[in-house]
Amino acid sequence: MPEIKDVPLPRAAAPRSDSVSGPSAVSFRLAAPALLGYVAVRFVGVALLLIGGAATGKDGMHRLTGRWDSVWYQRIAEHGYGYEIRLPDGALHSDLAFFPLLPALERGLAALIPPLGVAGAGLVVSWLASLAAAWGIFAVGTRLHGRRTGTLLAVLWGVYPTAFVQSMAYTETLFTALAAWALYAVLTDRWITAGVLCAVAGLTRPVAVALIAAIGVTALWRLVAARREGVPLRAHRRMVAGACLAPLGWLAYTVFVAVREGHPFAYFDVQAGWNNRIDGGAALAAFVGEQFGRNVFAGLGLCAAFAFLFWVVWLCVRQRPRQPLPVIAYCVLVVVISLIGSGYFGSRPRLMMPAFPLLLPAAAALAGARWRTVPVVAVVGAAALASGVYGAFTLLGSGPP
Repeated sequence: MPEIKDVPLPRAAAPRSDSVSGPSAVSFRLAAPALLGYVAVRFVGVALLLIGGAATGKDGMHRLTGRWDSVWYQRIAEHGYGYEIRLPDGALHSDLAFFPLLPALERGLAALIPPLGVAGAGLVVSWLASLAAAWGIFAVGTRLHGRRTGTLLAVLWGVYPTAFVQSMAYTETLFTALAAWALYAVLTDRWITAGVLCAVAGLTRPVAVALIAAIGVTALWRLVAARREGVPLRAHRRMVAGACLAPLGWLAYTVFVAVREGHPFAYFDVQAGWNNRIDGGAALAAFVGEQFGRNVFAGLGLCAAFAFLFWVVWLCVRQRPRQPLPVIAYCVLVVVISLIGSGYFGSRPRLMMPAFPLLLPAAAALAGARWRTVPVVAVVGAAALASGVYGAFTLLGSGPP
């Protein structure tokens, strides 16, 4: 009996002349320019870090493997969970705040290639995951807007202001790779694949709830549309199965923390110890208010930055149906989650980095502009230099990303 496939997502707009769908959209040959471009811009960033480190007498590579969160992941990889520290202000920082996939991969790769150690293994995992992420981002962009836009989307993600984190032993690249391919699977009606990828993403970062919600909302919307059209539920059984698989990874880890700590909401208590609470944006508003109190221009600059962010989100929403529901829902939810928490303000741009669809309007504009190749390369090159300089300044300084 032939397999009954889900009704595809509606596409009101006509496909671009360079649009590619099906298996060829993810072929290495087609994605090679995007991957080479991504590697090139990230090479610029790492090179500037190493040059800056040499000029200031600091170890640039150590900044990629031995600072901040990467140290916590390495400790988990080496010793498992159970480490915590009490700060002078009474706050308790527990390693249970960090999800298990990256340290598990670090430990496995270090055991397979002992000379790497867990620090080197973390860097290898992050760099390989960054290529997988760029590939997935290219696939999504190509599916929606054509190959040229997909290529530019992957490259622009590599020059995001906090793209230096993509070269660190952090989880951003690993999560973004899983999220991008899960979204691509939804766009191509591979719901079981999307559910599995989302479940794995749920073992990587707490923001996986945005991906889970995007898949769930899309499935629900399609079920409602199918009911109105009289399509039987069995025609969507794979979609329902994929949506049910999606939250399992995130739920599994939160249940693990609850059992370990003996409290059903222990995971949220652990996050609260790191001052990561959902406060509806109160901490963010207070921070902006403080900047106005110190320097009115700093406050105005922050307001301008947020206005620009909201404008970009609005552009993404207006791109429907070229940005279909799962892509928009994922993008908007990542941004919202990044803004409504009480955590350190400087980390918010990094927390938004997995929301790669934010870059789609810019990528589509560059791809559609009647420019020659040289000006486009110049724009991307300037962005790569700016991103690299900012990354070197941040990593060689003292503030956490």
